[in-house]
This record gives sequence, C-alpha cells and structure tokens, in this order.
Amino acid sequence: MRFFSRSPADSDLIAGLKADGLQRRKAEDELYLKYQYLIADGQRKHRLDEDDCASAYSDTVISVIENIRGGRFEGKSGLSTYIYQIFSNKCIDLIRKKSSQRGQVHQALSLDDLLLQLPDSARSIIQQLTDESEIVRLRSLLNTLGDKCRDILLAMGEGYSDEEIARQMQYNSAAVAKTSRLRCMERLKNLYK
Repeated sequence: MRFFSRSPADSDLIAGLKADGLQRRKAEDELYLKYQYLIADGQRKHRLDEDDCASAYSDTVISVIENIRGGRFEGKSGLSTYIYQIFSNKCIDLIRKKSSQRGQVHQALSLDDLLLQLPDSARSIIQQLTDESEIVRLRSLLNTLGDKCRDILLAMGEGYSDEEIARQMQYNSAAVAKTSRLRCMERLKNLYK
C-alpha cells in the first residue's frame, strides 16, 4: 500500500489559519509552500527578478493570512484565485514603483558626481564621514525594528542561511525564516528611505 502526500484543501488551510498556536504556524507554512510556484510565475509573467518576486510573494502570504484571520476573505473565489490576484497586484505595484523611481534618478546629481568635483584629500574625508554616518543610521534603524528583526538581519549579514536562522531562532522552517527576513528587510528599506 502506498501513501501519497496530498496538499491541504483550502478549507483545511483556512481553518488552520484561523486557529492559534502550532496549528496556525503549520497552516502558514503549508500556505507558503503550496503557492510558492508563484515566485517563478511572477518572474516569467512580470519580468521581475527572483528577489522582487519572493518579496511580493511573502507580502502576499502575509496579506492573505491577515485577510483570512480578519474575516475579509469571504470565500467567493477559491483560495488559489484569491492569492494569485493579490500576488499579481503586488507585482504590478513593484513594476510601477520601479518605473517611477527610475524617472527620479535622472533628475538629481548623485553624491558620487559631487564628490568627484572635490580635491582628493577632501573627497576621502567626506567619503569616510558619509560611511560612518550611514553605519550609525543603519544601527539606529535596526534597533527601531525590534529584537527579532534586528537579529534576523544581523544573522543574514553574517552569512547565515535561512535554514540556520530558522534553527537558531526556533522557526518552524526555513520558509518561515525567509518570509520573516524578507518582511524585516522591506521594513528596513522603508525606514531607510
């Protein structure tokens, strides 16, 4: 007799996401893994790189979980249709954001262009001050994210893999650690702007 691993039905996933504790975490992992193929789909259909698609997918999973738990998912469509639509919208938002940022880049002189106009001695002093200022700012922003996000991002910066981070921080899987890491990185990017 053979046993086949079947993916969880939508109703089982939704019930698990509405639960608490271990059952909820397991359902979150299953949801993340069940629709993870959307990352490659987004790369192909929207011509985004893997990191952008993974970030959009993580945001999608978080939104879907919040919508299910908050009662905003009414079940009028299948879960796959619902998650696909949210993911597609997030990818389109990324494309729009990148397009508008490209236009802004060409309007201002960069710091590097301005530094090139200075003598070598002044340039190296200003570059050193700028680097030190950025390090101080980054440390300050990391502290505002909270302990978990700070620890995840510092571990990533030290070269730890998502699997190692999951073990070290007691996450259920590397996928959960990756979702948390991408969410923390997005929060840091937004604060850094």
